[in-house]
This record gives sequence, C-alpha cells and structure tokens, in this order.
Amino acid sequence: MSEYETFMEEKNKIDSYFDKGYQVISIFENLSGTFVDFVTGEEAIEREVVQIQLLTAEARKYIATKLLFVS
Repeated sequence: MSEYETFMEEKNKIDSYFDKGYQVISIFENLSGTFVDFVTGEEAIEREVVQIQLLTAEARKYIATKLLFVS
C-alpha cells in the first residue's frame, strides 16, 4: 500500500470518529507511531474509548489541524 493510501485510510478513520461525535481525550507519540484516544458518551456507563494508531506524518498533521479548528 502506498503512503498516500495509508494516509487516506487514517484520515477517513479520524473523520468518521469526529462525525460520530467522538472527542479526542489523549494523544501519545512514541517510536511506533502516534496513538489517539477518542471517547464518546455523556454518562460513565455509556462511555466508549477507541484508540487508533497513526503511522504517517500527514495523518499526525491532519489530527493537529482538526484539533485546532474543532475546538
């Protein structure tokens, strides 16, 4: 898979979680990539946490841009 296809796949994941109403609660970066934790639900019982791993630099820039303009 090309790097562009990998980026588009990661971008689509990010957009789908934002479209479903998820919010970013943490971002952690290490040598394996960037890990983004999304959470949804108002009540503690209903909360669902999802973690995705971003491997491309473009996806890391994209999530940072989304956080700047969504806030």
